[in-house]
Order: sequence, then C-alpha cells, then structure tokens
Amino acid sequence: MTVRVLVVDDEPDVESSTFRRETREVHCTIEFALSEAALGKLAGRSGEEVSLLVSDIKMPSLSGLDLLPMVKERRPDFPVFMMSDFGDTDTVATAMARGANECFTKPVDFPKLKQDIKAAMSDPRGHG
Repeated sequence: MTVRVLVVDDEPDVESSTFRRETREVHCTIEFALSEAALGKLAGRSGEEVSLLVSDIKMPSLSGLDLLPMVKERRPDFPVFMMSDFGDTDTVATAMARGANECFTKPVDFPKLKQDIKAAMSDPRGHG
C-alpha cells in the first residue's frame, strides 16, 4: 500500500529531493503545501486519500499549532506529525494537547520518521 503524505511548511527547501528520497522505502507519495493550502488539499475527495499530515509548527501566516485543531476537528483520527526548528517542551506539549501524534525537531531524523510513518499506517486510529 502506498501512503500519501502531505508535508506543510513555509520553507521552500523542505520540498527537497532528500525528503522524497529518504521516505521512498516507506512507499510514500509525498506532496507539499504552504500552510493555508493544506486545508484546501485536505478538503474534498482528494483529501480523503491523504494518509498522514506532517506540518511545521512555526509558519508566518497559519502556524502548525493553529492548523492542527482545524484538521483534527474535521478528521479526529487523522494522523498528524509536527516538526519544528525548536524542540522546546512547551511547544511539544501544546502540539500533543491539540492532537499531534508525533513531534520531532528539524533537521528531520529520517530513520525515525520512516519508523513513525509505518507505525501510524499500521494502526487504524493513526497512533504510532
């Protein structure tokens, strides 16, 4: 089964070949969106095909912490992973309280991310 992952970030370099290459063995289809565009991609029929959301926490217009409850309100069991340049405990606690399944710090630890994607996809509730 191929997993469709939507990565939300305000930094254009996140859409690098490294992210695609590193997640290839998980059989992922990776799509990228800016913060506001993520809600549009998750709405409607094509959004039902998205298996996992990976979102940056700090974004200028709509933060990942603001995006997270919007996503969870629409799809409560939808797995959402949050990533940040800063791994402070308050931010992680807030993300988890708002429904994040995982939080990790940039630069991305791809072996852990791959493991977490596999775990989230094997659990029908999206919890790894």
